[in-house]
Amino acid sequence: MTAEQLAAIAGIVLSLLFSYTPGLSTDFDKLDPTYKRLVIAALLLVVAGGVFGLACGHVLVTVTCDKTGIMGLVNAYIAALIANQSTYLISPTKAKQVKYTRSI
Repeated sequence: MTAEQLAAIAGIVLSLLFSYTPGLSTDFDKLDPTYKRLVIAALLLVVAGGVFGLACGHVLVTVTCDKTGIMGLVNAYIAALIANQSTYLISPTKAKQVKYTRSI
């Protein structure tokens, strides 16, 4: 898999988590749509920065710690944003709110 494919998968997973995770989805749904986009973009940027940091620390070998690596991460970040927003647009707008009940 390429970095862009992995980033796209991460964007999709993040979108689905914020749409369907009980508690998280209800809090996220209260936000203004502009803030929703900013939160997702910021989280994906943090992930991209973390990947680059791990590459520079020689923990990851799939990304190089140089200008080429940064450009690759920019491409992966854009792929993640596109996949995230596409998933958000095609997923149901109102998921059923799941209520957690504890059984004893």
